[in-house]
Amino acid sequence: MTQPSDVAAGGIRIVLVQTQHPGNIGATARAMLTMGYSELVLVAPERFPHPQARAMASNALSVVEGARVVATLEEAVADCAWVVATSARPRHLGDEPLTPWAFAGQAIDRAREAPVAVVFGPERTGLSNADLDRCQSIIMVPTNPEYPSLNLGQAVQLLTWELRKAGLTEVPKVAAKKDIPIYAAPSAEEMEHYFAHLERVLLKTGFLDPENPRLLMRRLRNFYHRAQPDRNELNILRGILTTTETPKRRSRRPRP
Repeated sequence: MTQPSDVAAGGIRIVLVQTQHPGNIGATARAMLTMGYSELVLVAPERFPHPQARAMASNALSVVEGARVVATLEEAVADCAWVVATSARPRHLGDEPLTPWAFAGQAIDRAREAPVAVVFGPERTGLSNADLDRCQSIIMVPTNPEYPSLNLGQAVQLLTWELRKAGLTEVPKVAAKKDIPIYAAPSAEEMEHYFAHLERVLLKTGFLDPENPRLLMRRLRNFYHRAQPDRNELNILRGILTTTETPKRRSRRPRP
């Protein structure tokens, strides 16, 4: 059986947030392994480990047994450079949602540089706004508007299939800067440190009113996610914030 490239497959992470039915974890594992993916992270599942997860996994027990369980989405995606949410409802902020095929093409390319996380929410409610805020992009499947229902296993199968197609048909590209660490995409954890630093400076300067914050930080998050700064650019931005907090005094050099 032909497989996607090892680099691309190894760089894709499926993240399930607060999964309610253990059988869906097994179904997800089966969908993943069928398409050549195996990295599964579970954020605060309601029941796991569980016999139903193992039963639904069929011959994909290796994915279930290798799943990592963490307490928060932040922990699940801390080392990821691109975090993409799946959602059935549009949001009034941010860019247009990605189609599955547009997402897959980008994900395979980005996974060669740093891990990419695809995040699925609880079966009944989907991802919370707080969890969506931690994601840089959103995927929406263009289902039948009269019956848009997809169960969790089906959704994972659909997206991993798109990833597999993109990985099998991709023409290798020569990257210009990916081997230079400072130009790599920053991790989700580094971006969160930046947002915390930015908010602290905006509060200190009075630009952000804590009594009336409106949607300022959310809009700024969307702006930076869209800009996709590399690690070097993020360090420059952090330096600007630092000198805003503590201005440097530079002595003037005499002119010749």
